[in-house]
Amino acid sequence: MPECPELHLAGRYINEACGGLVFSGGVERSAVGRGPEVPFRSEAYRISATARGKELRLTLAPLGSGATQDLVFRFGMSGSFRLCSAAELPRHAHLRFLTSESPPRALCFVDVRRFGSWRLGDAWQLDRGPCVVSEYQAFRENVMKNLDDKAFDKPICEALLNQKFFNGIGNYLRAEILYRLKIPPFEKARTVLEAMKDQEQTRRKKNSSLTLSKKLKQMRNNPDLLELCHAVPMEVIATEKNLLDPDHSDNYAAFKNWLQCYLVPGMSSLRDHNGRTIWFQGEPGPMAPKGQRSRKKRAQLKADPEALTPEVTTRASKRRPKTAEKPPESAEEVADGPRKGRARGRKKATAAPALSQAEVPVKAKRSRQTPARRRRGAAPAV
Repeated sequence: MPECPELHLAGRYINEACGGLVFSGGVERSAVGRGPEVPFRSEAYRISATARGKELRLTLAPLGSGATQDLVFRFGMSGSFRLCSAAELPRHAHLRFLTSESPPRALCFVDVRRFGSWRLGDAWQLDRGPCVVSEYQAFRENVMKNLDDKAFDKPICEALLNQKFFNGIGNYLRAEILYRLKIPPFEKARTVLEAMKDQEQTRRKKNSSLTLSKKLKQMRNNPDLLELCHAVPMEVIATEKNLLDPDHSDNYAAFKNWLQCYLVPGMSSLRDHNGRTIWFQGEPGPMAPKGQRSRKKRAQLKADPEALTPEVTTRASKRRPKTAEKPPESAEEVADGPRKGRARGRKKATAAPALSQAEVPVKAKRSRQTPARRRRGAAPAV
């Protein structure tokens, strides 16, 4: 699911790809798009984008007279933007903006799973807090002054998904942030944040005589949870410059190698109280859901002793090998799938004893004799 870095990268992609283009006409909408018709038309206009948390705003600005039109997008699980030939539109292009050139191109909002949406106007969603990337100081203050909110009665892994306080943080980011700080995902959020607050006050007193450059260096070397909520997304934005550019298909592999915890072999996983899978290392914490066992993503065994080390393992080497008949489920599918059916299947597989070759024909013979015995009045075999 696109998170804060992907939304910011999408905004960068739109501004860089469309900055010199002039668009013309109306806005085309597919019949199944999850958003309203856009009542905008202009003979010449430009498009710019701004991202905030998990939202992205497009501004359609006429070059002559006329009012601007703003649209605010949520990407859902698979939304993205692409600039392509208008004659070869991608599938699931639910909103299209056509250029005035000949032949025309189209900036498309593409959403395969159709969880994404858009709405008219320039207002950000009201119940979302400041952005962890572009509004860091406001984000930090919003969290620290509201520690008595009931949202922080929950485990820290669940609180991190609350967009009222952590606007832009999603599933892979929360795993990476908690992993780096060695914080159990099911520790109470308020406990974690209040301890961080105390450490911050101690650090300020201790470093009161240091220069600004030394203070910043110490913060980089020993970041707290809120600082990582900003720094970790910024790593993705800085590293994956063209992450959502369709001309750079290798970037997803680079992103997978950047991950230290999420979907990484050897890490454990549990489903939180909302049904979302959290990846972690070590103990889950005191608020872990009852009745679950921590499951580890199994690492692929390397047959070649000269194979790459985990630090430089490629995306292909992280995949589990396929069997001859049916590929096994990935660790992600196992973690998110229903547990009862799999548990019963494993129990039956282990409880049923394997038959020897000598026993098989005997059982087959008995099954053929049973109807005849019953016709003669014999008792059925036990």
